[in-house]
Amino acid sequence: MASVSGLAAALETYRGRDRLIRTLGYCCQLVGGVLAEQGPARSDVGSRLLALSSQLSHCRTVLRLFDDLAMFVYTKQYGLGAEGEDVFIRCVSVLGNLMDQLYYPCEHVAWAADAKLLRVDSARWWALSTALWGLSLLLGIARSSWMVLKLRRRLRRPAEPFTSRLPRSKWALEAQVRAELLTLLSNLADLANAVHWLPPGVLWAGRFPPWLVGLLGTVSSLLSVYQAAQAGD
Repeated sequence: MASVSGLAAALETYRGRDRLIRTLGYCCQLVGGVLAEQGPARSDVGSRLLALSSQLSHCRTVLRLFDDLAMFVYTKQYGLGAEGEDVFIRCVSVLGNLMDQLYYPCEHVAWAADAKLLRVDSARWWALSTALWGLSLLLGIARSSWMVLKLRRRLRRPAEPFTSRLPRSKWALEAQVRAELLTLLSNLADLANAVHWLPPGVLWAGRFPPWLVGLLGTVSSLLSVYQAAQAGD
């Protein structure tokens, strides 16, 4: 019952619900993509799962129509970062916040164009929003990579005389390294998909089969769920 109560509590929050929708959507795309390639007998089920995945993705797009203000507040609170913070971390974080802030209105315009609310070319706005997302992921990858290098450097410093237990600070550093590595892996998986959704001709854009997109998204989503569970978020 505790796990059910925890799941129910998570679904009461916007972030918890979004993580579940995202995970289900990519899982449906993974299974649907695999079934669609198994022949006519299973292709119908696969097509239905792919359609469900598309609808779940659209659901998240609509919900993101209301994320601009929250992102603006976060960006404003972070500002240029804390004075004592690493300069490189501050720079990539500020740039990442800027990419995220610009991403939302671009996606909103693309959505409105698809819904026939605006008379603009939705493909261009989808490409722009995807490019902004990809740049944000690249900055996140650079940030996590730098953090892992810094933390490992600190871990390699001469330790205090051997004791039966490692100092708490060392345990904390190792936990932070693991968290950054998980974030790095999640961002890499998302970046691979982001490039796939860019216009044809950009690296491997458009070359992934549905099941591979679903696999990468599922990995990223499950890592996000795991990290949220570890943080109690």
